[in-house]
Amino acid sequence: MPDDGIPPLNGWSESELDRAFASVAKEVELSARSLNSPEEQEQFRLYWLGRKQGRLKAISDAWLKAAPPQAKKLIGQRFNTLKAEVEQRLERAAASSPGHEFDAETIDITLPGTRRKLGAEHPLIRTWHEIVGIFQRMGYSVGVGPEVETDYYNFESLNFPPGHPARDTQDTLVIAGQERKPLRDRLLMRTHTSPVQIRTMEQQPPPVRIVIPGKVHRNDAADATHSPIFHQVEGLCVDTNITFADLKGTLDHAMKELFGSSVRTRFFPSFFPFTEPSADVQISCPFCAGSGCRKCKHSGWIELLGCGMVDPTVFEFARLKQPAYDPKKISGFAFGMGIDRIAMMKYGIGDIGLLYSGDLRFLEQFA
Repeated sequence: MPDDGIPPLNGWSESELDRAFASVAKEVELSARSLNSPEEQEQFRLYWLGRKQGRLKAISDAWLKAAPPQAKKLIGQRFNTLKAEVEQRLERAAASSPGHEFDAETIDITLPGTRRKLGAEHPLIRTWHEIVGIFQRMGYSVGVGPEVETDYYNFESLNFPPGHPARDTQDTLVIAGQERKPLRDRLLMRTHTSPVQIRTMEQQPPPVRIVIPGKVHRNDAADATHSPIFHQVEGLCVDTNITFADLKGTLDHAMKELFGSSVRTRFFPSFFPFTEPSADVQISCPFCAGSGCRKCKHSGWIELLGCGMVDPTVFEFARLKQPAYDPKKISGFAFGMGIDRIAMMKYGIGDIGLLYSGDLRFLEQFA
């Protein structure tokens, strides 16, 4: 190995540092010519990279201690380059040493490799896509919107004025620290996907045919049929001469697509602030063909979704930004259904919590 003397420095200019480090690099090159055995490689490593008495440590200590502050960075950069060169020579020597290659006899290439399991759609996502696909085939586009909404879009523009009793039925999760804002600007977790309906109408004139799937949030205690997080699909159709008959025909077709052609639908009067008239929709039980069973509580019918004709008041809010929504010239219908509930019906799931548990023993049944 080369002599242990540290090359002297005749100054701290970049040219002098380049000269000094080039001299040491030449020394590395000479000492690396004979690295044919593991013993020689280990000796080379200890000589240059030893933590206590390695040559690089000695050079670094000698030059850095005496260097003025403005030269320390220049020395450090060159020292790191020199250290990397030493390590690369060691790696190349080890890679070219005899016996470095894998011993083919220790690897049985006939054994099967580790195969990554193929995933499958979650039952919620599968139901989501199935419902949305039905309406897309009827010419509906898909709308999305924020989960953190303002009070204006979640309530006020949908005909839930301040103090309206229907607000109390929503069990809203509000964002903290909003008290100083006007009520309409306060942020909350959306309680339905209906805000996307008014947002869509503000952005484009009629005709509109849109279906809106998404996650919603309510302050519900978790049990077998309730969760503070769940999913909805809502729809909106607006054009001239849209009637309740169009609404009934659309939902009857959708339910037959979803549950089978033998399913029947029936409508009962209901109330929603943003539709007038409003209706609840029941389907004949797809499990007992309407004869009565435990799933339909022996009634032969299952209540599945809500709907109605868009209230003219909602069009008036949309008209503030899109004048084409004149309730005297256009009409429309809206509907909404819970994806979670439909998934539970289709796949015989008795506890909504299973959909959110992440338990692979449960989810693998749907692969």
